[in-house]
Amino acid sequence: MPLKVAVQMDPIERINIRGDSTFALLLEAQARGHALAYYTPDRLALRGNDVFATVRPLKVQDLEGGHFALGEGARVELKSFDVVLMRQDPPFDLAYITATHLLERLQPATLVVNDPGHVRNAPEKVFVTLFPELMPPTLVTRDRAEIKAFRAEHSDIVMKPLYGHGGGAVFRVTADDLNFGSLYDMFAVTFREPWVVQKWIPGVKRGDKRIILVDGEFAGAVNRVPAADDLRSNMVRGGAATATELTDREREICTTIGPALRERGLIFVGIDVIDDYLTEINVTSPTGIRAVAKLGGPDVAAKIWDVIESKRASKKA
Repeated sequence: MPLKVAVQMDPIERINIRGDSTFALLLEAQARGHALAYYTPDRLALRGNDVFATVRPLKVQDLEGGHFALGEGARVELKSFDVVLMRQDPPFDLAYITATHLLERLQPATLVVNDPGHVRNAPEKVFVTLFPELMPPTLVTRDRAEIKAFRAEHSDIVMKPLYGHGGGAVFRVTADDLNFGSLYDMFAVTFREPWVVQKWIPGVKRGDKRIILVDGEFAGAVNRVPAADDLRSNMVRGGAATATELTDREREICTTIGPALRERGLIFVGIDVIDDYLTEINVTSPTGIRAVAKLGGPDVAAKIWDVIESKRASKKA
């Protein structure tokens, strides 16, 4: 049955369609006959208990420079849609959190993917700490004495902002690095939130694996290998995507966290695994769909829409 689908995303004219997972989801939805509408988060409005947005009908095609066409805008109640895809990129700030509160008003009549309440309660670098047995040694704090003690214990560490994204402001600090004090001072004046401090994993040079789970089940993976002159493997930072298979430990990680994702309505999740250590659980706007497909992996977008359609059908049954 065709669905009415609204997508809340960043400006569609700015996306890079070659690697954009939201675009992959839109292409698959359109191929299935679903009606698409588009809006940006700034077009949301709450009046009483009703959530509105000015949306525009959307058509997409896999053609760079001509990848979308929009119809005339209209102010509509979002509860008139069967599905809303919450797909704007971080930063995970107060504007993002506010959007989750508004979209939460649509449930259960409208299926919001991912569940906005649990997106709000599961920021990537905090949610993952529910599974310490799967992680490298990790500290979340902005207390200098705590960081110094952690560094003394593990010698070689990585520091990054708790709500950072895309590999921004990720630093390696070795045992004899004299920049630690300056780096601490810079973080202290730049970020109000705590920081994540982790033991350095030398195996990152072989890659940081992005593993996609759909409704708690493994759906595809890609290995992201950092450039020779960078510690970050994010593809937006120059990392190279390569085909990969899961290790036994990675399958164990998926099996362990899968039920928690499913219970929270986190349908599309991307986890990061370095040398068999889980480092992040990405639930806000995960990526990787097109990279997996280009490397001959599974059609993750199809798997996601299979789940969405199944959930909508069960609601109407």
